[in-house]
Amino acid sequence: MRIMRNLPFVLCTLLLCTLSSCVKMPEEQHTSYETITLSRETVTAPLTWSAAIRGTGDVSIVSRCTGTLNEIKVKDGQRVKKGDVLFLIDSRSAENALVHAQADLQTAIANRDNARLEAESNKELADKNIISDYLLRKSENTLQSAEAQVAQARAAVRDAELRLDYCTIKSPVNGLVGNIIPHVGDVIAEGTMLTHVAGVSEMEASFSLTESQVHALVSELGSLDEAIKITPPVSLRFKDGSDYNYKGRITSFSGMVDKQTGSITCYVTFPNPQGELFSGMQGTIVMPIEWEDVMLVPLTSIVRIQNKVLVYKVGADSLATGAIVEIEELGDGERAAILSGAEVGETIVAKGAANVHENDRVIW
Repeated sequence: MRIMRNLPFVLCTLLLCTLSSCVKMPEEQHTSYETITLSRETVTAPLTWSAAIRGTGDVSIVSRCTGTLNEIKVKDGQRVKKGDVLFLIDSRSAENALVHAQADLQTAIANRDNARLEAESNKELADKNIISDYLLRKSENTLQSAEAQVAQARAAVRDAELRLDYCTIKSPVNGLVGNIIPHVGDVIAEGTMLTHVAGVSEMEASFSLTESQVHALVSELGSLDEAIKITPPVSLRFKDGSDYNYKGRITSFSGMVDKQTGSITCYVTFPNPQGELFSGMQGTIVMPIEWEDVMLVPLTSIVRIQNKVLVYKVGADSLATGAIVEIEELGDGERAAILSGAEVGETIVAKGAANVHENDRVIW
């Protein structure tokens, strides 16, 4: 009877012993990550910026006179040289205006010559006390007025010559003709847009520098003008990944911060002897920069949380601790320089940092 009363207790004890021998208690999990120990080094790496390209001599061709468009001498996309004729506007009215202006000039010259003769004659008579000083001064004033009329007539002739010259519209630069807007026979008013000519002998690429980059340049060099002088030649990379054969030089900065983007526009000029570059193209500016005495880390070690940048430091206890750092990407798509927030000799998670949590135990 005593054995029967203790049977449930015995069975439970046997069951627990059996379970404890079959099921293992969970152990602390460790995750293996690749780490690096921070050190300083000097490397050369490219900085890159997206850039828009346009001709340095891009101009709008606008009519400067009114008349009927008689002839279009070029076609869309045609390559032209400076001085080539693009359009001819009916010039008969301008020719008539020039003839009238030249005739008025001859009349003014004749009146001036007569006034000079009279003034010279009156001077002789006044010297002999034959006429009064009043008549002498009057004739001299008439001569001055006649000379002024000659000057006005000459200006009218020059103006008429310009009006006639405006009837022949020429390219002011070497380049490519854009879309031609009017047609032969259209009445062209002064100020009418006719086409564009994209200057292609030199091309200008524009890109944006952040305020912090501009501040760093000014702090290091004293001015943006000094930056222009010592900046190395830059390369242009096309969208297909190929590089343009010619190097460019930084020529200027916009000098004004864009309120929306907080950036300053930088301009680079490239030669374009083969005409490979066209206005409106997009590309990437590549500038080799020497990074001196910097702590380099792979981008895989960087974790971005909102507006903060973190790395995970690994202490002697193998625990990962997040640390806010300031970085500058090298532009090669692989590395960044830590500017602050970490020290030489510290160990950080190099790959897979996005999967690390605070106080994870890291094995390396």
